[in-house]
Amino acid sequence: MQIPSESVASRLKGGLEAMPPIERAVEDGVLRETREFRGVTPECLMGYLEHLGGERISDTEIEGLDWRARLTARKVPVGPTLRLTEVSVTWTGDPDVLEEIIDRCRLKTFRAPG
Repeated sequence: MQIPSESVASRLKGGLEAMPPIERAVEDGVLRETREFRGVTPECLMGYLEHLGGERISDTEIEGLDWRARLTARKVPVGPTLRLTEVSVTWTGDPDVLEEIIDRCRLKTFRAPG
């Protein structure tokens, strides 16, 4: 039996809501939000952001219509011997535009056990 895609999207959205941003602020009508992603490379995330309408302006920055994202990466320990790449993305821009960009990027990177 196939699960309707609307149900799947609803469950994914629920899972995403359980993971709050590292930083979120709106000042003078500009949203600034930072999120961290593990197990995905900066290059892969840049590709996702390009697919969402962004254009690379440097090795660590991408710009879209009314938004910009800056990526940083570091290795973080996961247990005593394993290290994963953790990529931080800080978005800035028009809140109405960024909400959808951030949600779509998060859905592309969503990893769930099972």
